[in-house]
Amino acid sequence: YLKISKLALAFAIIHSKPPGKSSKEYIEYLAKTVSKQDFGWKWKVEVLEAEVLRLRQELLLNRISPRFCLENRKQDTSAETLLGRESINPTSYSSELEDSGCDVCNDSAFDSLGVASDFHQPEHNVNTSKHWLERVPPLNLCHTSKEQSLTAPVQFLQRLLEIRKLSERGILQADFSELENDSFTICNSVSQLLDGLTVFYNSPKFPAPSFLTEGICVLISLITDTKLSNHILKKCFKKMEEFKKNLIQIILRTRSVNRFQALHSVSEVLGLLGRNNILRNSLISHLLSEVRQFAEQLLQAHQVQSVYDITQYENIFLLCMILEQLLQNETQGSNISSSDYGEEEKIKFLKNLDQIILHLSDEFPLFSLYLWRVSVLLNSGQMQ
Repeated sequence: YLKISKLALAFAIIHSKPPGKSSKEYIEYLAKTVSKQDFGWKWKVEVLEAEVLRLRQELLLNRISPRFCLENRKQDTSAETLLGRESINPTSYSSELEDSGCDVCNDSAFDSLGVASDFHQPEHNVNTSKHWLERVPPLNLCHTSKEQSLTAPVQFLQRLLEIRKLSERGILQADFSELENDSFTICNSVSQLLDGLTVFYNSPKFPAPSFLTEGICVLISLITDTKLSNHILKKCFKKMEEFKKNLIQIILRTRSVNRFQALHSVSEVLGLLGRNNILRNSLISHLLSEVRQFAEQLLQAHQVQSVYDITQYENIFLLCMILEQLLQNETQGSNISSSDYGEEEKIKFLKNLDQIILHLSDEFPLFSLYLWRVSVLLNSGQMQ
């Protein structure tokens, strides 16, 4: 029946084609017409889905704290004024990402986020940035489609963080158990935020737009908040894992000549994500796997004197630095056993590592040194 239907459709198209146009040209014209109609419907569906999500976000916030939503409606703040504001003083962060060459040695990157400067401190010392939480824009602002991937979820999650802060101070009564009852809204909002961040890090702009900085602030605040992070990570752990893997691949695969500052900012985000105990363990496992695989590939290329990927070799050092920093924090003050971040992956990394270092040390001394330092940190954690 399907074959007969296709044959009948083909004859109908041939018989109905206008004069002066071949059957192939007419079929291509019909296909373009149908695809345009499909695109229009898809766009309408996306707009309606975004509106449904926005309404669900407002409903969830109202369930958590009706008083907050009521007071928020009374505020008379214009959309144009809010859009023109710099929410968290992105000047210093943007200056770090100006396209000035390969200088990535400035340790003040991400200080504007209010969290990177105390990277070595325990998690309970991390405070949510006060500046941008004090002025959260309404949820119904219109943005360009590119910004929408970040601004829409950021606004909702900012409000959630503000309710958390006000409830902690005793100013508002809030029932965060409602987060358990609406996993769809939380998962979709966090997924949109992570997808938006991935898009911008795949093709970074200089200087970084302020809403990108806001998105990072919201993400870090969510995973460092002791009460909200449990809800967020429990429902969005797989998406967070995918986000970390995407950032690692961005670091490894980016090949632009002037890439180092953008990759440095990505590595800073990975370091900040690693401050969360749950995310840190899986992040260490991912990094161990990537560094081990590259070391084995480099050894194989060296032994047969074949060409290796020089760009990936340059980029791997960022992963090594992140891995070393996370392992140092693990051995210095963490109560979590090193086996929690993947005993199997650690065994794979340490297996034959001495032989790999021995064969690569003459040709690749810096990379061999990093491998040795990581192995020392892994063994010291095991001894503890």
